[in-house]
Amino acid sequence: MTTQERIDELHAFKELARQGPDPQATERQHARGKLTAQERIGLLLDKGSFQEIEALRRHRATGFGLERKRHHSDGVVTGWGTVHGRTVFVYAHDFRVFGGALGEAHAAKIHKLMDLAEAAGAPLVSLNDGAGARIQEGVTALAGYGGIFQRNTRNSGVIPQISVMLGPCAGGAAYSPALTDFVFMVRETSQMFITGPDVVQTVTGEEVTMNGLGGADVHASVSGVAGFAYDDEETCLEEVRYLLSLLPQNNREMAPVAPVSDPADRRNDALLDLVPADANQAYDMRAVIEEVVDDGDYFEVHSAWATNIICAFARLDGHVVGIVANQPSSMAGVLDIHASEKAARFVTTCDSFNIPLVTLVDVPGFLPGVDQEHGGIIRHGAKLLYAYCNATVPRISVVVRKAYGGAYIVMDSRSIGTDISLAWPTNEIAVMGAEGAANVIFRREIAGAEDPEPVRQQKIKEYKSELMHPYYAAERGLVDDVIDPRDTRAALIGSLAMLRSKHADLPSRKHGNPPA
Repeated sequence: MTTQERIDELHAFKELARQGPDPQATERQHARGKLTAQERIGLLLDKGSFQEIEALRRHRATGFGLERKRHHSDGVVTGWGTVHGRTVFVYAHDFRVFGGALGEAHAAKIHKLMDLAEAAGAPLVSLNDGAGARIQEGVTALAGYGGIFQRNTRNSGVIPQISVMLGPCAGGAAYSPALTDFVFMVRETSQMFITGPDVVQTVTGEEVTMNGLGGADVHASVSGVAGFAYDDEETCLEEVRYLLSLLPQNNREMAPVAPVSDPADRRNDALLDLVPADANQAYDMRAVIEEVVDDGDYFEVHSAWATNIICAFARLDGHVVGIVANQPSSMAGVLDIHASEKAARFVTTCDSFNIPLVTLVDVPGFLPGVDQEHGGIIRHGAKLLYAYCNATVPRISVVVRKAYGGAYIVMDSRSIGTDISLAWPTNEIAVMGAEGAANVIFRREIAGAEDPEPVRQQKIKEYKSELMHPYYAAERGLVDDVIDPRDTRAALIGSLAMLRSKHADLPSRKHGNPPA
C-alpha cells in the first residue's frame, strides 16, 4: 500500500469509530433523547480544540462472542481540548458501543487520561452514559473501576473533577461521580443508583421507577448527590463550561480574574429595604448576594437541596469567591444535618482550590428535635466546624442580623479563625434569643410575679440592652467593625484585596481526621 492509501485507511478507521458499530446506532441514541459522545464533547469544548487519544484502541477479550465485537474506541472517547482557552481533559462514554460498559481496554484509556490530567495540572470532566461493568469481562472490568476510584481520590483537591451524568450509572460505577467535586445531571435521561428498581422491589417489595429511584431531581433535592440538574444536555454542558470559568486549573493556581465594569465602591442602598430589621421576619438572602456581587451574577451549588443554606460562586471586583449564607426564607435559616454537610463540602472545595470564602450570617441556631439528634447533628454539624477551622484561604464573615449559640460559632466566627469579622448595626450576637434567655435567667422572678407577662417583657428588654446590643461583640474584639450595610460590597472587596497574599500553614501531619 502507498502512503496515501495508508492515510485513507487511517481516516476510514477513525470515521468508523465516530459512526459507532452500525449506521443506526446514532439514530437510536438520538431517539433516546441523548447526544453521542462526540456531540457532547463538541458542546463542552471550544470549537475545534479537541485532540483525541487512543481512538483506535480495541479490547482483547474473548468468549461470549466478544471476539467478534472489537469496535474501535471500545466504548469511550478520551482526549483534551480547551474551555474558554484553558486546557481541560475529558472522557465520554459512547453508549452506542457495548452500552458504554466498562471493560479492561475501556478502563485503561480512562486511567491514561486521568494520569495525563494530573501531570498537566488541568481539570477533568467525565461525561457518563454507561451500563456499568462489562459482565463478559468479569473481574478485570471491576478492577478497571478500582483504578478510576484510586485516581479520583489521588486527584481530589489537586485538580477540579466534574462528573456529568447523561445516561444510566448503576452499581459501583456510581462511586466515581461521588468522589468528584461536582455532579451534574439531566432530567429524564440520567439516573444514578447502587441497586436498580428490580433489585429494590425483589429485596424490599418497594415499587419505584428508575427516575423515582435515582433521577436528576431526586439527587438534586433529596439525596444531595447531584449539585445541578437541567432539562437538556445543551444547557447542562454550557453550565459546566461556566463553572470551569470560575475554577483554577489546579490547587497551585488561583481562579481566573475577569474584567469587570461594576464599580468596587458601588453602594448597596437596596440592602436597607431587602433585609428587615425585625429578626423574626423572613427575606431571601439571594437578593442580598445579587446586590453585593459583580453584576448580580452568582452560580449556586445544590440550589434545591438543604435550601436553608446557600452555597455559591460569585465574583467581587473580578475575583472569584465562595459564598456561604444562611437562608431566612427556608426554615428561618437554621442549621440542620443536611445544611451542615452541604456547607462543609463547599467550604472544603473552596479551600482546596484557593477560593476565598465570604460568609453571610443570619442564623437562629441548630435545628432542635429527636430526629436531628438521633441522626447525628453533633457529628454532622462538626463537619462544618472542621471545614472552616481547617481552611487557610482568606475568610470574611458578615453578621447580617441574628447569630445565636453554637451556630454563630460554626458560621466562621472570629473565634474559629475568620480573618475579618464584620457586622451590620442590625446584628444580634448572643447565646440564644432574648426571649429564651430571659425565660431561663429570670424564670423564678417571672413565675413569682403577680402578673408574669409584663415582668417577662421587661426582662427581655433588659437582656437585649445589656447583652444583645449591636456593639457588644465589637467592644470585645469579636467583630472587627460594625458597618453601614450600604458599604458591604466595598468592605468585602477592600478586605479581600488586603488578604490576597495571605499565607497560612497547618501543622505537619499526614492528614486530618474529620468527623465522619
